[in-house]
Amino acid sequence: MLKTSELAAHVQQAASRVRWLIMDVDGVLTDGQIFYGANGELTKAFNVRDGFGLRSLKQAGFQLAVISGRDSPAAAARLRELDITQVYFGVQDKLACFRQMQQMHKISAKEVAYIGDDEPDVPVIKVAGLGIAVANASLNAKQAAQYVTIAPGGRGAVREVCDLLLIAQSFELSPVRL
Repeated sequence: MLKTSELAAHVQQAASRVRWLIMDVDGVLTDGQIFYGANGELTKAFNVRDGFGLRSLKQAGFQLAVISGRDSPAAAARLRELDITQVYFGVQDKLACFRQMQQMHKISAKEVAYIGDDEPDVPVIKVAGLGIAVANASLNAKQAAQYVTIAPGGRGAVREVCDLLLIAQSFELSPVRL
């Protein structure tokens, strides 16, 4: 097991190579809650700070993508608003999807940070250059991760990771246009 200082250096080094941020939706971009209206409509809550962080990453030249086990019109609308076009919904095998993305975009696993929160994310967390679990992730996801956020999913965890990546690559945390 790495000491805290070694872990910090290890995370810093891994973050310095990242060009892609890939994430799950439910439990990462949201807090995992799903709200159903009286007519069966589904709604989700997204954190505006996470969106700001994602826009900052995109502005700095990072590629953004989502791999989600669910298909959600609410998530699709939010991702369109954030101009995230690499979106894979209804994915049962996230590792297979990740491998296809690697081939399609000619990216090394070392160039990818992946944020997840539960069992379907664990295989990708394990192979990504920087595997990340949110603070309220399953125990297995946390154990697989190189970094566990301080903030929980849907409550600033994605922003925390965006800032980590920007700082690791010497980008200034400056305002972007919303």
